Amino acid sequence: MDQQNDNLWHGTTILSIRKGNTVVIVGDGQVSLGQTVIKGSARKVRRLADGSVVAGFAGATADALALFERLEGKLGEHPGQLARACVELAKEWRTDRYLRRLEAMMAVSDATTSLVLTGTGDVLEPDDGIIAIGSGGNYALAAARALVDRDDLDAEAIARKAMDIAADICVYTNKNITLEKIEVA
Repeated sequence: MDQQNDNLWHGTTILSIRKGNTVVIVGDGQVSLGQTVIKGSARKVRRLADGSVVAGFAGATADALALFERLEGKLGEHPGQLARACVELAKEWRTDRYLRRLEAMMAVSDATTSLVLTGTGDVLEPDDGIIAIGSGGNYALAAARALVDRDDLDAEAIARKAMDIAADICVYTNKNITLEKIEVA
């Protein structure tokens, strides 16, 4: 992978926190091409399946939009079955000649499940309910793990603080965030 594509692949931060009766996915708004900021207010987090699923992407924007569309289709084929829809998408992503070339990762959550999807066929559920992807992902992950046990912070507060920390460290992450939340019944 060349340097420019490597920057496209990693140039964002997406964080998902599951705590108490809430799951939050938050993403920064920066779109970078190499060392240049192209846009500061992109929406990398979206609601799918009539709002019951939230997904965030890290990677090339056009690729992520294609994956959102495919995931929406899989959710339509398998309503209420996020894990199955994600496995079906991952299989297609790995085997389809067009999809195989897409450079993106996704964090996907519904009321009961949080998953990471990759183009190598991975569908992973974290042990601790925290997912972080993209260039600032490790910074956001470390901050979220440090904050998650605090009783005075809910999932949204943890996500906001962790993204703020990641944006202070990662040059490909900004503080203009999009946050979507699902309240678990």
